[in-house]
Amino acid sequence: MPLRDAARRPFVMAAAIIAAMTVLRIVYASAIELRTDEAYYWTWSKEAALSFLDHPPGVAWLIRFGTAIFGDTALGVRFGGIVAMLVTQLLLADIVRRLTHDARAIMIAVLMPEAALYYGLLMAKVAPDVAMIPFAVAMMWSFVRLAQSGDGRWWLAAGLFAGLSMLSKFTAIMFAPAVAAFVLVPDWRWRWLRSPYPYLAVLVAILVFSPVLIWNAQHDWASFRFQGVRATASYGISLRTIGDYIGLQFGLVGFVMLPVVLTGLVLTAWRGYHTREPVAILLSTAVLVPFLYFLVKSMTLRVGDTWPMFMWPVGFAAAAVNLATMTKEGWSARMLRSSAFWARTSITTGIAFVVIVFLYYVAAPWNLLGKIDPIGAEAGYEQVAARAQAALDETGATWIATTDYRTYAMMRWLFRGRVAVVEINERGRFQDFRDPGMDRIQGNAGIYVGREPDNRSSLWESIPAKREPLGQVERRWRGRVMDTYVLEKLTGWTPELSPPKDSPLFQWRVLAGEFSARLARFLLPSPGGGGSIARSASGVG
Repeated sequence: MPLRDAARRPFVMAAAIIAAMTVLRIVYASAIELRTDEAYYWTWSKEAALSFLDHPPGVAWLIRFGTAIFGDTALGVRFGGIVAMLVTQLLLADIVRRLTHDARAIMIAVLMPEAALYYGLLMAKVAPDVAMIPFAVAMMWSFVRLAQSGDGRWWLAAGLFAGLSMLSKFTAIMFAPAVAAFVLVPDWRWRWLRSPYPYLAVLVAILVFSPVLIWNAQHDWASFRFQGVRATASYGISLRTIGDYIGLQFGLVGFVMLPVVLTGLVLTAWRGYHTREPVAILLSTAVLVPFLYFLVKSMTLRVGDTWPMFMWPVGFAAAAVNLATMTKEGWSARMLRSSAFWARTSITTGIAFVVIVFLYYVAAPWNLLGKIDPIGAEAGYEQVAARAQAALDETGATWIATTDYRTYAMMRWLFRGRVAVVEINERGRFQDFRDPGMDRIQGNAGIYVGREPDNRSSLWESIPAKREPLGQVERRWRGRVMDTYVLEKLTGWTPELSPPKDSPLFQWRVLAGEFSARLARFLLPSPGGGGSIARSASGVG
């Protein structure tokens, strides 16, 4: 009995840590006001559109799941991400269990996400990446089952989860090289190339992904053009953007954990390609190819902080499996002790870091980072909404206009349907959205709420509204002014919901990593000073 209790103790400890960290994420999700992108995705959850310009609809469905339980609250919007984290950990545990039958490796696989800021805290910030991660890991789990059983029907499960991943975010396509290597490099290649199952899996994935294809076919392939511009944008080689990307990975995966995981991936890749072992090839390629792709892109483009988020859970599984495999391969006792030490250290220091970041945002009263704080940079919209409400009451206006999707999203979130809110430009973002309340808009005065200097944009040359200044309002966070907003009364004009596609009121702007830039400026040393630790709890989706 004592031996059985001793064997059970590590699992009890791991379960206790996961439970405690889940409570932490629930508290964070409930206490921190929505970020602008989260509010934007929440507006999607209120629509019946098949898809959206920026991303597929998976994140909207995830939010709808949470708000069906907890209502239109911060926890309701974010609850799906908390569930996604637990599902991801269960899948990682089963992948590693099937590959190693090693209790220590299983514990490492489920605790590594808790120790990475990307997941230990940011899975409570809803984003398309968060919606995609459990489906992507489920796809890898299906391939593990395929490799172990040889049953071709697992291809169909993999196709289903691949389609669901793509239905959440397009970056799931970056797993395609890993799947291709999984099929083509091992000795079994001709078996699967002659089998109908891989092709049926592709068909299943396309059928699941079809809402996005249908929506895009109806809207001039807008999503693919939008993401194509982002993917091909280039601004010249910059050492700073390379440093931004590397610094973000250290900060959000872990200063100790990132080297641990990358080492495990490299060893797994060497082992897999040397012996043509399918699962080792799959897991290592699934992370190393996207990691290197983003590294190359970072030479000319700032990589958004959540863009690589989809790949690291597979890396955690590979790192855990690698530790167990090293033991079987007869590595020296010193090397095995060192590898185990650094794995444990990455988890303990990582969890401590996640807890510190949590306490800073939930309990601390200070603003230590100024305007570059990723939470503070998007906080304080309640002050803007309160001033907008006062302006509505003073002028008798009945609707709110914005020229920025972030302001639009926060006004919709904070007013919760009490006032009609419309973004008067970038109408390409709102195709197939429901009527925002034109019966309250047409023939009535409105209040423009915009961040300076948007009120001086050349866009206004296309808008024949009479504008009357009403003053300014500062958006503050912990005593620091984060932004200044202008309020104006609009009369003599009704916004056009469906302007021509060549109109400046229809065209969308491409924003690649604006908030990750703020994070990177903090993560990396400035030209005249020292750097600091990562503390992101926000990011562009």
